[in-house]
Amino acid sequence: MRKVVLDTNILVSALWSKKGNPYEIVEMVFSFEITPCYNNEIIEEYYEVLLREKLCFPKNEVLCLLHEITKNGFFADHIESDTLFVDESDRKFYDTAKVNEAILITGNTKHYPNEPFVMTPDFFLKHWRTSF
Repeated sequence: MRKVVLDTNILVSALWSKKGNPYEIVEMVFSFEITPCYNNEIIEEYYEVLLREKLCFPKNEVLCLLHEITKNGFFADHIESDTLFVDESDRKFYDTAKVNEAILITGNTKHYPNEPFVMTPDFFLKHWRTSF
């Protein structure tokens, strides 16, 4: 099973629309096709962002999603890199993916270094069945 780190924007997009690549990726977590890597910092950000009132996501959907990530996922420590980030809050996703040889799936690849393991949802899904 392939390990992935999901940037928070993937979860936001999946909760906004039950169509599209982010939702398909979340469905892959539920069906055990991919294994999400997470740690306390990542889970804290997921909760903080997904439960924001302005997003209006049903709390039970958010809790169910996060339960599946932790139940089906892999608790992964990370070692902080010396890579420079414009937004330091992105570091935890990058470092966790890098240390655990996972794919980082994000809708904002410009926020991360140009590395082969940093992928958009579209790129990940197009190459999932053939390359991984």
